[in-house]
Order: sequence, then structure tokens, then C-alpha cells
Amino acid sequence: MADELIHKPKLDPAASRFALKIRRSKIHRYGVFAMEDIPRRARVIEYTGERISRREISRRLEGEFTYIFLLDSYWGIDGAVQGSGAEIINHSCEPNLEADIVKGRRIYYVSLREIKAGEELTVDYSFDSKQDPHPCHCRAKTCRGDMRTGAERKRK
Repeated sequence: MADELIHKPKLDPAASRFALKIRRSKIHRYGVFAMEDIPRRARVIEYTGERISRREISRRLEGEFTYIFLLDSYWGIDGAVQGSGAEIINHSCEPNLEADIVKGRRIYYVSLREIKAGEELTVDYSFDSKQDPHPCHCRAKTCRGDMRTGAERKRK
């Protein structure tokens, strides 16, 4: 499932009110870029995919690449299956988007500030601090060095 996204990522234009495009990213592989200015506090794109249980999440996390957004302690959305393209958005320690979970079922990425045309869209993945660290390559001035949240993270 996730392997196809690595080689042929795609966007569902119906999932966003703004013109977006997938391009090569300086952060990691591919990224999603704004093709027009996006105002502050706008819903940019919905994170869609297959709704899966904790047991299925555990099974799918064994793969090399995963695109799972955790809704709560039991449910998640696997963007590798019928995803909108939001799953391609890269992590940054200084993101321009944040997730807004509506009624525990729908996920929208909302702009934290005005985003200029040509700018890469980013979100803070905020992985659990108990997880193994995943190196961060965001190049932000305040980069933490990994994608975890919490007191254990340190700038490298």
C-alpha cells in the first residue's frame, strides 16, 4: 500500500479548497506545495484514508513506510489507502499547518499563518516521546533533531 505512495504520490483536488501540487522536497522525498497564497486559519486539506483499529494499526506500523494518523487510542486513518495527498505533507519543527480533528472522525490541516505560493506545507508530527526517535530533516532554526514531542527531545 504505502510503496505506491513512495513512487507515485498523488493529490485528490476535491480534498482541498486551494491549488496544491506534489513536488520534490528538500525535507524528505516528496512534499505538498501551495500553488496560491493561503490565508491564516484556513482549512487547507482534509487527511483522508481508511479508518483502522488499534490492532490493524499495530500490524501496518511494521512496514518501512507508514502514513497513519492516530485519531485516539483506538482509531487511526491510514492515508496510504484512499488518501487525499495530505499524507505526503512533511514534518517540520516550525510547521505552517496544524491538525484539527472534528468529532473524532475527520482530520483537517489548518494554516497557522499565511502561506505563500510556492511554499512547502508542513505539520509537526509530534510522535510519542516514548517511541524511538525519528530523525528530523526540516532545517528549521529551532529544529529539535527528531520528530518526537515531550521533554526527552533535544536539539542535536
